[in-house]
Amino acid sequence: MLHISDLRKNSQQIIKLLKVKNFDAKNLINNVIEKDNNRKTLQQKSDELLSQQNQIAKKIGLLYKNGKSEEANDLKNSSIEIKKESQELLNQLNKIEGEIHEILVQIPNIPHESVPFGNSDEDNEILKEFGDKPKISDDSFPHWELAEKYDLIDFKLGNKITGSGFPVFKGKGAKLQRALISFFLDENINAGYQEFLPPSVVNSDSMFGTGALPDKEGQMYHVTNDDLYLIPTAEVPVTNFYRDTIIKEFPIKCTAYTPCFRREAGSYGKDVRGLNRLHQFDKVEIVQIEHPDNSYKTLDNMVDHVSSILNKLELPFRIVKLCGGDLSFTSSLTYDFEVYSAAQDRWLEVSSVSNFESFQSNRLKLRYKDEDGKSKLCHTLNGSALALPRIYAALLENNQYENGIYIPKVLHSYTGFESIT
Repeated sequence: MLHISDLRKNSQQIIKLLKVKNFDAKNLINNVIEKDNNRKTLQQKSDELLSQQNQIAKKIGLLYKNGKSEEANDLKNSSIEIKKESQELLNQLNKIEGEIHEILVQIPNIPHESVPFGNSDEDNEILKEFGDKPKISDDSFPHWELAEKYDLIDFKLGNKITGSGFPVFKGKGAKLQRALISFFLDENINAGYQEFLPPSVVNSDSMFGTGALPDKEGQMYHVTNDDLYLIPTAEVPVTNFYRDTIIKEFPIKCTAYTPCFRREAGSYGKDVRGLNRLHQFDKVEIVQIEHPDNSYKTLDNMVDHVSSILNKLELPFRIVKLCGGDLSFTSSLTYDFEVYSAAQDRWLEVSSVSNFESFQSNRLKLRYKDEDGKSKLCHTLNGSALALPRIYAALLENNQYENGIYIPKVLHSYTGFESIT
């Protein structure tokens, strides 16, 4: 959430930058500034009445002390009227503060100045490609056929017990999934991240704190009786560990494995077959909380870290800077990682690494003290290291041969086998 003081100081610049996200903020920002002006007027009147009440209270005490009870009672009646007026002003203040809040939560985060204009994937900036695309035979299979051929994943069974988008991993397929999770966690821990195992269900305050509410409400699974949400990513619980916290030492580096749940309403067609788009999937997340002066250097370090994991898996990948139209509601700058899927002959997104600057921290009341002892907002960052479904799909497709599937060497100690035959 943007801070209203920033909107007042830099309204025209913020309106201009948000156009990069294809968001016209002019009316909302003008409206919120006008309401804030009204709020200030009401606050001034309320403060004046409170001052009057305090002065009258002192006079009443002196009058009673000097035996002038009749004059004291007259002032008491006057004080009662002022209290009523003060309460009415407080009610108006609460109402207008609620209206200001409702406007602020509709305004997305400001994009970084380097974010390119654009509306779709074609406008994203491909920064660099790594590795060679594998050469496979023309009669190679996509991962959903390989999964069935080698009895690794049962999509039909998942559909039977839950619905589409909830696969059942089995045998060596389940072990490969578990191996990837352990490998990702170990890589993150070796890079200085502390491992957590958070709940997979959170309250609405947590969802609001990281920006999932109200922006993505329709994409979340909601346990209505308890007003709880199944997490879309470990970013939500892990970042909320530090809600209402004063950070004393930077950086804070966290990693967590969780299942993730997304309704993905409106997702249809060939691009969502197999593991390409699921309602439940596994992911290992990295989260950092940083001093504002260091957050973009940290973002670069996180990008390098995710790159190192993909290199060890021997997967061809590329790094893409998202254009304004593809940026999330909460992000200032996002780099996507895409691996090449040989059998599908296309790039699959496997990670997003983002800097949210102070947008989440303002919602979370996540602060630190500067050298003068003043409270300032921290910067938050997160990334997938990594999301499993499309990594799994690319590993199967890119490493297939006539009678089996090779397992990358780095995973052998985790799987206990070098190939699936």
